[in-house]
Amino acid sequence: MADANLNDGGSAGQAGRAPFGARLAAAMDRLGPLCVGIDPHPALLAAWGLPDNATGLRTFSQTVLEAVAPLAAAVKPQVALYERHGSAGMAALEELLAASADAGVLSIADAKRGDIGSTMAGYADAWLRDGSALAADSVTLSPYLGFESLRPALDLAAEAGRGVFVLALTSNPEGASVQHVGGAESVARRIVQAAAAENLRYAGGMGSVGLVVGATVGSALVDLDIDLTTLKGPILAPGLGAQGATGADMRRTFGAAYPQVLGTSSRGILAAGPSVAGLRAATVETLATLGL
Repeated sequence: MADANLNDGGSAGQAGRAPFGARLAAAMDRLGPLCVGIDPHPALLAAWGLPDNATGLRTFSQTVLEAVAPLAAAVKPQVALYERHGSAGMAALEELLAASADAGVLSIADAKRGDIGSTMAGYADAWLRDGSALAADSVTLSPYLGFESLRPALDLAAEAGRGVFVLALTSNPEGASVQHVGGAESVARRIVQAAAAENLRYAGGMGSVGLVVGATVGSALVDLDIDLTTLKGPILAPGLGAQGATGADMRRTFGAAYPQVLGTSSRGILAAGPSVAGLRAATVETLATLGL
């Protein structure tokens, strides 16, 4: 990926690190707009012939990283599937995040954290502070205690050259009961507007405050009159592959905002394991669906 000290605008992070948005844009330009989810579900561990314990997690995680590191712009470990194994599982996650950094692959910790005050500051410290064993290049956040409750993470990410992806418009059926409320001034639209305002601190290029918008949201963006091009930041779009979305679907759904989209595939690629060759072939095939 692009040089870690690249400064494409905005405030450089600690140790001269370029802003996350600039680093992600460079990786997407070089490799394509694909993020591979690392989701060690018990069924996948079993299919790979691995035990459902920390040893299995470690083997699974490092095998996926080895396979996709030359091909994917980012990897996205699902934190819950490590947490279920307690401290040993979290140690396996720490090892994966460190190995991702060593391999030059951007990491997105899919933790969906959200709280208030000192508790939110604690989450920010865990996932975004230089020197933390859990530090990732970016972390997913939930804004449903109010977007401004995320302030500790937003500010620390900017200071450290890291990023966040804020849940905005998810494709699970239950999400609409909250995110679609308000019609023309929906909750989802207000989250998009707040994230766009945050990205004003990044001068030029892609901002470091991204959004999570499901690849299978269908007509929701049109129905809610949401213009994602105003974000000036990345859009993490889970749902590619096994969940039903194709590259063509995503181009239709996101329209003019498609160049900002980082499509995420998990099971569709992971099912091709446990061989590195199989995982790489599935990754190349998925990239091809994105028009590359």
